[in-house]
Amino acid sequence: MTVTLHGDGIFHVVADAKGFEAPAANASLMAPNPPKAGTYKVSEKQGYVFVSAAKASAAINTATGQVRFYDAKGAELLSESAPAVFTQTSADGTPYVTVSQQFNRGTDEGLYGLGQHQQAVMDYNGKDVELAQHNMDIGTPFLVSTKNYGLLWDNESITRFGNPMPYALVGEEGGLKVTSDGKPGFKAQYFLDGKLAVEQQEASIDYQYIEDQAKWPEAAKAKTEAATEGQNTAGNAVQTQTVVWTGTLHPEKTGTHQFQLYGSSYYKVYVDGKLLLDRWRQNWNPWYADFEVPLTAGKDAEVRIEWEPNAGYMALLHKDPMPEADRHSVWFTSEVARDKDYWFIPGKDMDGVVAGYRELTGKSEMMPKWVYGFWQSRQRYEDESQLLDVLHTYRQLNYPIDNIVLDWRYWKDDAWGSHDFDETRFPDPAAMVEDVHANNAEIMISVWPKFYPTTDNYKELDAAGAMYHGNIEQGNKDWVGVGYLNSFYDPYSEKGREIFWDQIEKKIAVKGFDAWWADASEPDLHSNLSIEKRIDTMGPTAAGPAAEFFNSFPLMNAEAFYDGWSSYKSDVRPFLLTRSGFAGLQRYSSAVWSGDVATRWYDLKAQISAGVNTAMSGFANWTHDIGGFSVEPRWTVENPTPEDLAEWQELNLRWFQFGAFSPIFRSHGEFPYREIFEIAPEGSDMRASMVWYDKLRYRLMPYIYTLGADTYLKDGSIMRGMVMDFPEDAKARAVNDQFLFGKAFLVAPVADYQVREREVWFPGQGLTWYDFETGKAYEGGTSATVPAPAERMPLFVKAGSIVPMGPVIQYVDEQPEAPVTLVVYTGADGAFSLYNDDGRSLGYKTGAFERMPIRYDDATGTVTLGAREGKGYKGMPKSRTVRVKWIAPGDSVAEATSYDAQVTWNGKAVRIERP
Repeated sequence: MTVTLHGDGIFHVVADAKGFEAPAANASLMAPNPPKAGTYKVSEKQGYVFVSAAKASAAINTATGQVRFYDAKGAELLSESAPAVFTQTSADGTPYVTVSQQFNRGTDEGLYGLGQHQQAVMDYNGKDVELAQHNMDIGTPFLVSTKNYGLLWDNESITRFGNPMPYALVGEEGGLKVTSDGKPGFKAQYFLDGKLAVEQQEASIDYQYIEDQAKWPEAAKAKTEAATEGQNTAGNAVQTQTVVWTGTLHPEKTGTHQFQLYGSSYYKVYVDGKLLLDRWRQNWNPWYADFEVPLTAGKDAEVRIEWEPNAGYMALLHKDPMPEADRHSVWFTSEVARDKDYWFIPGKDMDGVVAGYRELTGKSEMMPKWVYGFWQSRQRYEDESQLLDVLHTYRQLNYPIDNIVLDWRYWKDDAWGSHDFDETRFPDPAAMVEDVHANNAEIMISVWPKFYPTTDNYKELDAAGAMYHGNIEQGNKDWVGVGYLNSFYDPYSEKGREIFWDQIEKKIAVKGFDAWWADASEPDLHSNLSIEKRIDTMGPTAAGPAAEFFNSFPLMNAEAFYDGWSSYKSDVRPFLLTRSGFAGLQRYSSAVWSGDVATRWYDLKAQISAGVNTAMSGFANWTHDIGGFSVEPRWTVENPTPEDLAEWQELNLRWFQFGAFSPIFRSHGEFPYREIFEIAPEGSDMRASMVWYDKLRYRLMPYIYTLGADTYLKDGSIMRGMVMDFPEDAKARAVNDQFLFGKAFLVAPVADYQVREREVWFPGQGLTWYDFETGKAYEGGTSATVPAPAERMPLFVKAGSIVPMGPVIQYVDEQPEAPVTLVVYTGADGAFSLYNDDGRSLGYKTGAFERMPIRYDDATGTVTLGAREGKGYKGMPKSRTVRVKWIAPGDSVAEATSYDAQVTWNGKAVRIERP
């Protein structure tokens, strides 16, 4: 066992699995270059070895090897509750171990991070989370605590946080018992077009994966037709199918029972007559819906599940309750390991913890400025004229935009991975890119890690030993046209990464594209495969068995893009948008998005906590498909009902409002089209609202770009959990539908249909919050029901905030010398440091920027602009016009363009007195 100090308080703990067979420890992919140790002292007393550093100390029990960690004042932060538990396992015939370690048994601390998940959970204390990459779910084993420490669990295999036991099917042997009519299992009734086709007893509900579809009763199979779009390889049912399962649950333990309904299409779950779930998901991307049921040993409960399959997927899973002290603990369990390996990261606050994580795993690279403008995307622009027409229309209408996106299938159908454009639809890609640039916009292009074996690119990678073969060996064809055999390259191969980028550079980068979209980077080789079959398709890797490296593919894939672009354009900031991520991704100038979420109100709400916890996992730049990606069938028909159309439009409006205050503001999805001028009728209140938020985003660009810069320069976070700024506010810990945008804004999206007011929790006892629209003041530490008309999202600003705003511009680089208005929210002292640079180069790393320090003294009403900081940059104005607007209760800045004072700032300190 070793305990190693890095920096001034980061500790690395590695413990061998004594008595078990496993490979020797390997280098960390998460933290390849940890900081060197600072000053420390070592002492030994009463059976413990103490290692003390400036920010934290560790105490190692010499008898058991258990470790405790303390802050600089001696307060205990993290403690191993018992020695780690190892069991023997194997991967690809090589002996490995599973490892499980519990910490802080019985804790009441708030726990955040763990990547991005879709269960609408903000605080993970008492929750179970599986960390396994999947479309929509980003598994990242980094945890941040309200006790001001972080724990980075250094393992890349499938990992469980919380209960170390995996879920089991309800009704399977050894699991939760279920009977129906006195017989073991569920009563299953299959209906076709409303008529009972099959009734039978089933031990469990288990249509979870493709291979399970063979269990379907022959007499209950619906007629199907081939799907013309999407990834539903099973086709679409042309008969109405319904399945109803009923049963009696017989719990043997008292407590909170954990359930998961894995499903797609429409389904409902009832327990004792109470509706617990009412969901829809697309069939090519089913997912889990978690729910909890308190049950008493010996007291039965009735369950009923109703499902409209349409060739979909379904399974009901369960975990028994744990003792409350175990349920409320920090507990990591990994399926394939060489040893126990984790990093303890202290911080003076939660921002400090995230900063320590980035010190360990890599700085969050600064994005190009245009990334923070508005993006328009679609699945998909089928030819270059469609893409250019959309951009031209935005410019003609004067709706601000900075990025247009070319999604997949720009190649010929039988040539995926060739990187050759279909010349019948994209006759001159370079000219298309030039047109985009002439319209003062950027263009991002989708590049998958996927190749057809008929392409020269596949053959080159295969010759280098850098192609996976499992998907082809399984005979898995994709959903394009007639269906084609395919596979992904191996990014763990250094040579594979070099070839992968070289192919992109020669065929795509040379045409002038600005950014890269790494889709399906989990990797998602084939939809609806079991974990075992997924592992068979994604390895072995150059680093070892796929099971050991299950979660880190997106990290290595991002490295290929980053290194390649950095070599190709050495002084231009790279940018990659990737569907999955892993610890350390931020060092590769990458953003993540939440994948192919559904167009449902629940999915909108789930993105709020998903985004916050992604940020608290160290990923500063995150986004989502505004409106959801996969569209419920009632909205894809040619003529939806007026009621359905009204709901579709309101869902997209509410999602757009949320998007305007997300780190990256990005509209994308399947048909119906999401462009502002497509989805919102001309002259409608919806159109006016969407345009208002688009323009507001650009008015706030001085504020937003400063937040973006501070993710690198100050290790900041753009999208913030309320707990980050108000850790002592117990209510703020668990609220899952609000967040902070920077430190100034409190954002409260509306995620329910036809809701016109909502309750908002205002954190911070004694603080004042201003309604951005009306200026009405609200007291911190209280809740209030606030207006939420369809055209506006509740939005508030903290007293003491200084929010720099500019004019409405059409793209981020327009009017670089425009006046900036400092909107000062009175009622508390405040400070801000306005940032500017050239927006594109890497000069920010060497000080080629300008900062304007700003302070506000509430007692005197004085605003002070400090002396310029930074070395300056090419094209920097010699002076700036600075305006100040003071806001008091009842004042609004939402529409106002007026100001109270104006000065010229030439880099020297200036005091501005309130009139």
